[in-house]
Amino acid sequence: MKFSWSLVLLLAACRGTATPAVSARRVPADSEIPSGPLGASIRRGLALVTATRDSLPRYVGNDLRCVSCHLDEGRRSPQSWVGVTGRYPQYRSRSGTVETLEYRINGCFERSLNGKPIAVDGRDMRDIVSYLAFLSTGVPVGYKAPPPDTRWSGLKPDTAAGSRFFATTCARCHGEDGGGTVAAPPLWGPRSFNIGAGLTRVRTAAAFIVANMPFDKAVTLTDQQALDVAAYVTSQHRPDFAGKESDWPNGDAPPDVAYPTKAAHKAPPASSAH
Repeated sequence: MKFSWSLVLLLAACRGTATPAVSARRVPADSEIPSGPLGASIRRGLALVTATRDSLPRYVGNDLRCVSCHLDEGRRSPQSWVGVTGRYPQYRSRSGTVETLEYRINGCFERSLNGKPIAVDGRDMRDIVSYLAFLSTGVPVGYKAPPPDTRWSGLKPDTAAGSRFFATTCARCHGEDGGGTVAAPPLWGPRSFNIGAGLTRVRTAAAFIVANMPFDKAVTLTDQQALDVAAYVTSQHRPDFAGKESDWPNGDAPPDVAYPTKAAHKAPPASSAH
């Protein structure tokens, strides 16, 4: 089953910045991909992220693609890939370790795509990283994404209101059962992202929704509506993720994590990034 360039909810964040915002920078167009072996690698990487399940069926366990969450071929916030190659390696508190870009990509394969990691030293990974590097042209190494949006902390999610809004606004693309249609991928159920994915966090999902949904912009959502829909979507059944209880091993999980962790009552370190 194939889906359009639309949406769904999946991933990632760093914090603090001393460099200009990526959104203010010129992002290269596909027409600027160079010729030769490097250009071939970049173009194949683009093909892999836009047709992930068709291209890598052994490693994808649902009906999503990388660009289901990273819209406009990874150019659109808040899940933009622009500048990502300059932000890794970095410490991430979910794993409690310093992650490479390849580690982070495989985290998406295992969680958002509910699949299996690809070979770190293989052609597929190399081509995906080549495409991400192309998108990051001109962004300085060490660029840090803006800090997480704090506006959600003052709002209380209403799952019942989210259910009603989903039925009147979101179901026309994602289906009444959230299982996806030819227009948009599934938001829950066996063919959606698993519980370990970043977009099972209510605030992360709300930030994605308010920035991008509905995809045709037939309706403009308020922050409260986006939070309500996020609460409803993230409350629905989805595949499990083995080992999720070991996430945030230092006890510094964000307040909207969808599952308990073994270190949930552990005092967090003085400073960490989600």
